[in-house]
Amino acid sequence: MKTTPFTEKHIALGAKMAEFAGYNMPISYTSINEEHATVRNNAGVFDVSHMGEFMISGPNALELIQRICSNDAAKLEAGKAQYTCFPNEDGGVVDDLIVYCFEPNEKYLLVVNAANIEKDWNWVVKHNTNNAAIENISDQVAQLAIQGPKANEIIQSLTDVELANLKYYTFTVGTFAGVPDVIISATGYTGSGGVEIYIQDTPENARKIWDAIFEAGASKGLKPIGLGARDTLRLEKGYCLYGHEIDDTTSPIEAGLGWITKFTKDFIGKEHAAKVKEEGAKRKLVGIEMEERGIPRQGYALLDAAGNSIGIITSGTQSPTLNKAIGIAYLNKENAVEGAEVFVSVRDKSIKAKVVKMPFVN
Repeated sequence: MKTTPFTEKHIALGAKMAEFAGYNMPISYTSINEEHATVRNNAGVFDVSHMGEFMISGPNALELIQRICSNDAAKLEAGKAQYTCFPNEDGGVVDDLIVYCFEPNEKYLLVVNAANIEKDWNWVVKHNTNNAAIENISDQVAQLAIQGPKANEIIQSLTDVELANLKYYTFTVGTFAGVPDVIISATGYTGSGGVEIYIQDTPENARKIWDAIFEAGASKGLKPIGLGARDTLRLEKGYCLYGHEIDDTTSPIEAGLGWITKFTKDFIGKEHAAKVKEEGAKRKLVGIEMEERGIPRQGYALLDAAGNSIGIITSGTQSPTLNKAIGIAYLNKENAVEGAEVFVSVRDKSIKAKVVKMPFVN
């Protein structure tokens, strides 16, 4: 398995480790519920160095990004980031990602999902017909996400960048804990505020930053957080996760990602996406809240009162914040009505649930 600059830190802290996307990653340190609450109420630190990073630069950089991404990167100014996806030729999704603009038309960073790095890189290479300068720097970048309502306050002393002034989906490059050229970004996957930082150069610099962060937060309740809580946090916010809510067969329109699908430009899969938008998606991504005991798990069928299959669960958990079982699901359009009664098929039992609006937690 691959490691990150922080792997030894996780092990020394007693983290429960497991393979994730080819990396030896911390799943939890104490318990998922405790770590989840830490991020929702205070602040926690995630090692997300397993994520992938591609640098796209040169005079043809924007043309390439516009062709392979669904969103309109031409609108990006320096210091702005954008959520988008790689649509495929059949209208599905190769991956979802974030595009960071360093210099309009000239220099961009694409941050992709860890499990899809090789797949995504091959996709970019395949479609780089205008010879933009592309570089896979995934193995050269460490990434930490400091998330939570008190995150910025706790780490502000480590940088001259005014973290409170970083608006959502903006970023800057500055010195952090004495390390220069650190990307500090107000993008996160928890819905609880905070920043993500990208550290290039050496593992020693990455570990220096880790130590400085925890020294600054020692008396303020800052804790390391595993990937288990990262999943429950994103699920409460209704955020899509690749391999669950979106994949090579799902349309971004039916996944509720029409807002990142811009038909004012040409992109791969545009005709398919336009057809789904025009005809209307046959199914819709919705929230599910259990009304009886049981956890909705990925792959569980959703039924109507007559026992007919009307959808499928894509993600589910016991919500630490709400203390009730919740899930995300694709439902047939006619059944995707807020408040509607549905049933989750769990081991040959039909367990009552209802359709609810997302996010589950504001």
